Amino acid sequence: MLEQAGRWFLDSGIQESSGGVARYYRSDLGANAGVSTEITGYAVSTLLYLSHETSQPEYLEAALRAARFLANTAWDARLATFPFEHSKNGEQPRALAYFFDCGIIVRGLLAAWRVSQDARLRDTAIAAGRSMVADFRTTAAIHPILALPDKHPLAYEARWSAMPGCYQLKSAMAWYELFETTGEMEFLRAYESAVESALPSEADFLPGASCREQVMDRLHAYLYFLEGLLPVLNRSDCVEAFRAGLDRVAAYIEEIAPIFARSDVYAQLLRARLYGESLAKIPLDLRAAAHEAEQAAGFQLDSSDIREAGGFLFGRKGADALPYVNPVSTAFCVQALTQWDERKNNAFQASRHVLI
Repeated sequence: MLEQAGRWFLDSGIQESSGGVARYYRSDLGANAGVSTEITGYAVSTLLYLSHETSQPEYLEAALRAARFLANTAWDARLATFPFEHSKNGEQPRALAYFFDCGIIVRGLLAAWRVSQDARLRDTAIAAGRSMVADFRTTAAIHPILALPDKHPLAYEARWSAMPGCYQLKSAMAWYELFETTGEMEFLRAYESAVESALPSEADFLPGASCREQVMDRLHAYLYFLEGLLPVLNRSDCVEAFRAGLDRVAAYIEEIAPIFARSDVYAQLLRARLYGESLAKIPLDLRAAAHEAEQAAGFQLDSSDIREAGGFLFGRKGADALPYVNPVSTAFCVQALTQWDERKNNAFQASRHVLI
């Protein structure tokens, strides 16, 4: 499974020669979506994980190519931010910067720096982290989206990704890792502030919508909140929120999956269970974990088409697969299934730095 998924990242064309990675591959259209800075950030972490698991140098080469694309091409030094998407043909989308995307990119750059010791990757991550503090964070909330070049916050919208929320804690983890890297207390204070904002608001995040398909999407985002708690699972209130969150997500998945199921939600829940057991001694529901592993594995494609083979589908509605071969879905599923196998063999080590 891991080898096939890894080959998809290397051979499918989802990563361009520049190092940038497309948001997804549309199997019905036979075409990639545009290069996404966020997805490229995820790909850096994924390729480094594959490099560690396989010891094959081509994964490290691809990871550093993606990281250097982010630092050298996607990074806007004048604005000190990462624009939402990158265009190579002049067809630029609306000029926006997302807090969530920036945090994912920073974590990817730091992971690449730890392996390569390329100071430009570290320095770009630090600059981006400082910009996240200055531009997105206020005393009341973390703005999710800024309009460029003026960096004015966009008006909030009803969809979860266009509003502040507990899900932002996943990207706020970048601040914690920057604190570990630099010792700068402002980064630690920013992360701790995000935790204190997320804990009282997370109970209202689910279900958050009357449409069950939209609730499934919100499960994906809510699991980002649980992942963002990993640095503070030494706190009893955070452990309790984590434990209760696992149960809430599992109940919603069981209800909604026959209508709409996302591969990444199964994978994120499985990873969260494994990290919760290891870091916070939360008892692992073995039957539920095995079911989630089985469901996640069922989204991997066995195809003669190199653009699809080994990748994981984004999801399905009813019995119908959706035509998106997705880098993030593939990354989350590969990591969750590999860590599940390690757990079964008493070899799992819960390093939050490798969490994609």
